[in-house]
Amino acid sequence: MNGDLLLQRAVLLIPLLLSLSVHEWAHAFSAHLLGDDTAERQGRLTLNPLAHIDPLGTFLLPLLGIPFGWAKPVPVNPTRFRRGVSMGTGMALTAAAGPASNVVLAVLCTVLYGLSYRFAPGAQSPGVTLLLAQSIQLNVALAVFNLLPVPPLDGSRVVDAFVPYRLRGAWEGFTRFSPIALMAVMVFGGVILSGPMAVANGLLSRLLGLVIGYG
Repeated sequence: MNGDLLLQRAVLLIPLLLSLSVHEWAHAFSAHLLGDDTAERQGRLTLNPLAHIDPLGTFLLPLLGIPFGWAKPVPVNPTRFRRGVSMGTGMALTAAAGPASNVVLAVLCTVLYGLSYRFAPGAQSPGVTLLLAQSIQLNVALAVFNLLPVPPLDGSRVVDAFVPYRLRGAWEGFTRFSPIALMAVMVFGGVILSGPMAVANGLLSRLLGLVIGYG
């Protein structure tokens, strides 16, 4: 691996660390709002990347050029949710908070990118614009990927909370093969995610146009 390629991949760690840290913080914060302080007591209710990084998923795989990564999962104890919040609903809300935070980041980076282009087109820093562009794509990918209904991804917890009783047996049967399904997602992720990502990128492109003033 040449030095320039390694440097490019190292630069990608900046938006990756930010995105994964916000994602995991959102899980912890939503659980905290629902009455579960498990993550807070373990020091995970923070945006500090050091509290969330996983040496393999956060550093090694991205540096090797593998388009897949993760942070340490935030612990959630549904029995500690406050009265009135069912365990299923609480788990669905805490799970959905992670991808939702990535959607917010993608929108925020799109707005910042558009504002910089609109009001300071000649003063744009190539490094900053590159990081913003990378952050947009990375957060879109994280949101779409984590919403897939494949255990242990966040989308599976949402489905588990709301799947109709008549389909519960089929869902539980599917979850038994979740390792195979997850492996398939990792191998064919580009094909599986291409459609949803195209839709998301189209919406963000329209937002970018509005911010720049083309809409």
